[in-house]
Amino acid sequence: MVVKNVVVIGAGVAGLTTALLLSERSGYRITVAAKHMPGDYDIEYASPWAGANYMPVSRRGTLAAEWDKKTWTRLLDLATNHPESGVHLQDCEIYSRAKDDGSASAEWFSELLAPNPWFKDVVPHFRTLSTDTLDHSVNSATVFTSVCINTAIYLPWLVSQCLKNGVVFRRADFKHVLEASSQEIQSGSSVDLIVNCTGLMASRLGGVEDKSVVPARGQIVVVRNDAGKMVNISGTDDGDDEVCYVMTRAAGGGTILGGSYQKGNWDSQVDPNLAIRIMKRAVKLCPSLTGGKGIEHLDIIRHGVGLRPVREGGTRVEKERIGDTWVVHNYGAGGAGYQSSFGCAELAVDLIEEALGVEAKL
Repeated sequence: MVVKNVVVIGAGVAGLTTALLLSERSGYRITVAAKHMPGDYDIEYASPWAGANYMPVSRRGTLAAEWDKKTWTRLLDLATNHPESGVHLQDCEIYSRAKDDGSASAEWFSELLAPNPWFKDVVPHFRTLSTDTLDHSVNSATVFTSVCINTAIYLPWLVSQCLKNGVVFRRADFKHVLEASSQEIQSGSSVDLIVNCTGLMASRLGGVEDKSVVPARGQIVVVRNDAGKMVNISGTDDGDDEVCYVMTRAAGGGTILGGSYQKGNWDSQVDPNLAIRIMKRAVKLCPSLTGGKGIEHLDIIRHGVGLRPVREGGTRVEKERIGDTWVVHNYGAGGAGYQSSFGCAELAVDLIEEALGVEAKL
């Protein structure tokens, strides 16, 4: 068997998942080359900052919904059979207010807020709550069992699974996508294909420079208080680019309070006023955080800012010939990076095999 040399650029959830799935197939020598690796915290590196969870916002009948559906199967297996991955099951409550209709957040969450979303037959225990049980400001609500991911455990776990399958990891900071075909990257071997999983940096990477990829700034507060569940609501009273959600990570990872969705904003610094609003909204939405008391009873671990890699038109998973080299792209998932990760990676791996199969016949 002729072994094909593949370099994956990027070690976020997209790059690591793609490398893992490719390493499960025979005939590949895989190197993950990235500027940032799990354990790093940098504004260019979105994956460590994510919540992360499974709350689908993809529209019914779209390719994105198929990616989410395929990913649920894998995440459920990890939560059920591989607790060492940092993925656990958690009840999820979704609240909708009529006064948020037409807002940016309600538009973003429209499928998640729907009374009959496509994923109701995918996730366990989906049901609609009686309006008699809801706060007067809430018009409808749904509940289902989902997963929450401790990214500080999950990203290194993905690395460990890749290493077990023989994947090599190297630090590299490429200015152009084709620099990944350098023989130094794979110790003198010629590179047959490059996988571009550079997230937000796809907007600046030479040979790609996809200007349709923009940041959607998310600010969070991580606390020691245990909410015991995940909660999300259709909007806030503090502006279109602010949202409210709560999720407790697996294995003592703390509870994430969010947040914001500030498109086009590259600011890496924490806004203290926004942090106060985030905490006030979270305590009001989820009184179990503090036993019904105020934000002074939140035990703060840290504040954080991450930039979701949002691509206008959706995630780009496709193959392209750049110069003499095949490149398979998998980037731009925005806030759906984890919940679509396996579905996107499966397609990327299929495209890798398709591209190399075509190349082999030339």
